[in-house]
Amino acid sequence: MNDLFYKAYEDRHRGSRELIKSRLCAYIPFLKPLAILYQPAAAIDIGCGRGEWLELLGETGFEASGVDLDEGMLSECRDRGLSAQCANGLEVLRALPDNSKTLVSAFHVVEHVTFNDMRALVEEGLRVLKPGGLLILETPNAENLAVGAHEFYKDPSHTRPVPWELLQFVVEHAGFQRNIVMRLQERPELRSGLNIRLINVLTGVSPDYAVVAQKSAGNNILSMFDHAFSFNYGLSMESLAQRYDTQIDRRLSDVRVIAEQAEARSALSLQQAQGHIAQLEERLSRLEGQVNAVFGSRSWRVTAPLRFVSSRFFQLRSAVRAHPLTVSARRSVKKVLRAIGQAVQRHPRLRQAALKVLNRVPALKGRLHGIVYGAGAAAAVMQTQSEPENLSARAMHIYTELRKIMGREAS
Repeated sequence: MNDLFYKAYEDRHRGSRELIKSRLCAYIPFLKPLAILYQPAAAIDIGCGRGEWLELLGETGFEASGVDLDEGMLSECRDRGLSAQCANGLEVLRALPDNSKTLVSAFHVVEHVTFNDMRALVEEGLRVLKPGGLLILETPNAENLAVGAHEFYKDPSHTRPVPWELLQFVVEHAGFQRNIVMRLQERPELRSGLNIRLINVLTGVSPDYAVVAQKSAGNNILSMFDHAFSFNYGLSMESLAQRYDTQIDRRLSDVRVIAEQAEARSALSLQQAQGHIAQLEERLSRLEGQVNAVFGSRSWRVTAPLRFVSSRFFQLRSAVRAHPLTVSARRSVKKVLRAIGQAVQRHPRLRQAALKVLNRVPALKGRLHGIVYGAGAAAAVMQTQSEPENLSARAMHIYTELRKIMGREAS
């Protein structure tokens, strides 16, 4: 493409130069030992685009040059003083001498070319690399379902996704001594493995990957890269799925523990309730036995008539006291007694006979005076009476208290 369409499209959808350059820093552990091993460290980048990778290589100590077919992309490289030419990358690679480069790279290129051109790119890269040199091929990761089904086809120049297993086999078959698959650009919060959701398993896999392959060399050279080749980079679908399953299992285990604890508490409460019921039943049984013993005793049978008469008497007394005729009868009795008293007062001989009888029973005399003449008269009679003789201590106490009561009524 010689117009500016592809550059404008890349600028919108690929991200800013700063973002892309920050992502490319993931390869620095491979670059540093290579820059130390070979000085100058010559590198060629196929499909260099806007030049972010060329810029990072220069900062790391490499003499890097780039190749691209898009003039719009190359103009930005030239504006930044980067070495880049408009040419077919595979043809440029084929023209290079053997063992002339320390690094061959192609970022998001293999998904644009045919499978045969991809194999040729790998084979030519192996030829031009020095011992221990590196080939880096980065491409979209179709293992991420969102990338494989949608994101990949947003670029009109893409042909088909390249699964990592296929690209890895291509470099192994070409003759590289070792390689590693680097999964890249996953969301940082998913790396911790906390709160993984099903959508993360489907779309959270690293959206890009790279195969980094190393040409055979002596152990003294290869050992300089052992640290970089020892890491497990990025997130695969398998790792996310395992973490999701582990999280679900852990939550189910927590639910089971909570359910078991609740069941244990319920069993304990039920056991305690059953214990209380048993205690109540035992107490009820004892009380029932005691009641049956009372009802079956001889004393209960002997006192049955007395209880019957007492209950009927108290019922009758309560009824009489509450009945209106009882109140009226008591008033009539008082009227009759007053009339009798007044009649006795008018007949001296009858009066003397009545007094002789009443003097023998002072309490009755005072009660009759109270009824006939009122409480004051009864108290006066009591006060005029001489102290009784030959009374017991208890009788004397009752007599004294009765006089006090009559005195209070009189006042």
